[in-house]
Amino acid sequence: MQIRATGGPATAEEIEAVDSVLGAPASLWAGGERTELDDHLARGGREARSRRHLLLPVLHALQDRVGWVSRGGMEYACRRLSVPPADAFSVVSFYDRFATDKRPPLAVHVCDDVACKCAGADELCAALESSFGPSGATGSHSGAAWYRSPCLGLCDRAPAVLVERAGLSHAEGLITAATPAAVQGALGGAAWPAEEAPPLAQPRGELRLLRRVGSVDPESFDSYRAAGGYAALRRSLELGPEGVIREITDAKLLGRGGAAFPTGRKWDAVARTPARPHHLVCNADESEPGTFKDRVLMEGDPFAVVEGMTIAALTTGCEQGYLYVRGEYPLARKRIENAVHQAREHGFLGEDVAGSGSRFDIEVRRGAGAYICGEETALFNSIEGKRGEPRNKPPFPVQAGLFGKPTLVNNVETLMNVIEVLTVGSAAFAATGTPESTGTRLFCLSGHVQSAGVYEVPMGTKLSDLIAMAGGLRNGRTLQAVLLGGAAGSFVTEAQLGVPLSFEGTRAIGATLGSGAVIVLDDSADLGQILLRIARFFSHESCGQCVPCRVGTKRQEEILGRMLATRNGDGHENDIALLADIAQAMRDASICGLGQTAASAIQSAVVQLGVGR
Repeated sequence: MQIRATGGPATAEEIEAVDSVLGAPASLWAGGERTELDDHLARGGREARSRRHLLLPVLHALQDRVGWVSRGGMEYACRRLSVPPADAFSVVSFYDRFATDKRPPLAVHVCDDVACKCAGADELCAALESSFGPSGATGSHSGAAWYRSPCLGLCDRAPAVLVERAGLSHAEGLITAATPAAVQGALGGAAWPAEEAPPLAQPRGELRLLRRVGSVDPESFDSYRAAGGYAALRRSLELGPEGVIREITDAKLLGRGGAAFPTGRKWDAVARTPARPHHLVCNADESEPGTFKDRVLMEGDPFAVVEGMTIAALTTGCEQGYLYVRGEYPLARKRIENAVHQAREHGFLGEDVAGSGSRFDIEVRRGAGAYICGEETALFNSIEGKRGEPRNKPPFPVQAGLFGKPTLVNNVETLMNVIEVLTVGSAAFAATGTPESTGTRLFCLSGHVQSAGVYEVPMGTKLSDLIAMAGGLRNGRTLQAVLLGGAAGSFVTEAQLGVPLSFEGTRAIGATLGSGAVIVLDDSADLGQILLRIARFFSHESCGQCVPCRVGTKRQEEILGRMLATRNGDGHENDIALLADIAQAMRDASICGLGQTAASAIQSAVVQLGVGR
């Protein structure tokens, strides 16, 4: 396949977009004007290749400016970064948010994942197909097109739509509780809320991590300081690195990203690693269907996220931090970038953080639509400007992570818990929850409940009580199942609603808390179609690096589709056995957690709910 520019040279717009990230080229070799030395000296080389990590920001700049990444624009970016065109094409084609074929400047992405499907996404898509043609078609409106999309992280306001307008004044906006009329209006050129979001979700429950959301101005540094902001950082400086790690260890804080690894042990391992420099990565790429807690934290309390990262960095000796936020969160990204800027202006980031004599700064990186980048090593590759494919372990990130250096990785909720530990003390923190699962936990309730949203409750709270806090089911409906932990989680039946929401409690029934997603399905849900959507999600999101996951997720989708197309009992026993074999192979042999958990929800539906029998 010819990867070099087949569509002509880069346009002036594309050159300007690339240069806005990389700066003007200094020589002919980098795509600029000829200089006196160009015939005798080749500039760039290692220096240019060292900027490979800027490939994704450059691709975003191209996409934002012209609506897609052309071969000409990509070729110019490759010259500037000394990246082979074939290599760059493998990257741009890996991420969903980059278009490699010309498309209209206005793109409308309609979520049709589990929560939005429960809220009428299929009917919304059918209405758009009737008016504009299938997904990706422009119909009679050559300046706009709509596309089906995986979860957009707006499950509490489903069905959700992301709107993007390319151009010099690039803009992104969200349409929530979307109706056909609203989306058709956006496609037809009507106004839509650019770079805005509906009022912040009002958090509910025992508010600790969420106590500032909705009550503090998320764009004001002074407002955050007046609400107690940066007191935890001062406390960490008083305790010193060893004291902070001891507090976190005594609090028994487990990571909130899904793996539940002891946070104190991870921090201690990075702090003790002699190799330098150390890097810090905040994983804010929550792409698990049904999960949106990190979005609420970043939109509603962004300065706390920055403070949590700063505490982690000073404790473990990290001088540079990266916050990797998913591309579908325009408002969260905007507010985090503002918080970083204001923290730097007030001396809480930079060469001398809060007078401590230590250096730390943060760079916000924008994801491009790849669920696999929630896996920490795939996230490293993405930041480095590569395909988001997981790495084999060992070595582990604490030894060789981002750019091959010791790296601390935590997600947003974990870092927010660090602030709470330092605010109330390890003993008080550990007194909440259960002996093995301390503190509070954020749960994202969506689906068929009266009041979807983020709920904060002590670890060990019963699932039935959590659902009751959300108002329970809609009137006249009965419970069919609860999907606990998102697409990579498990289905829970009504008989299991008494399970305590703790790491050990869910483990006892063969389930997991995962990312904190709780999707409630009443008797109106088409469970078969929801399972097929989950299977299609994993088949699409597999990075394809390892055979068990690449082939297994596809075969799982095909078998499930075949089962749903026939009556129960028509040879399903053989298909059920085959699904179980595929699930076992993916669990045993996949490189990362995506393949290892891709069959979890479907297997639990077969076992717990009797699907296919």
